[in-house]
Amino acid sequence: MPRILFLCARNRLRSPTAEHVFAGRPGLETDSAGVNRDAEVPVSAEHVVWADVVVVMERRHEAKLRRDFGKPLKNKRVVCLDIPDDYDYMEPALVTLLQQRAKRFLPPS
Repeated sequence: MPRILFLCARNRLRSPTAEHVFAGRPGLETDSAGVNRDAEVPVSAEHVVWADVVVVMERRHEAKLRRDFGKPLKNKRVVCLDIPDDYDYMEPALVTLLQQRAKRFLPPS
């Protein structure tokens, strides 16, 4: 069962929305965290080790993740969705965008 970790900056809007949207999909486990120290749930090495795929919302999140967790990320697939911080939690436009962009790396539902 693939384990997907969704990351944004503060784990308040985009990554928790992604976790919620995909949590009910059969055959997937999801979690979310933030790359900033003041995140609701700051990403840890344990998160990275747990995940099969790490999904970031912006390239800067990937850069920060690689800087802070380079060793645990060594053999992990990292996907950037290029979704800016312009959405509220569970905003329909964000949900649609997540579903569209996740098609390329998630198994069909």
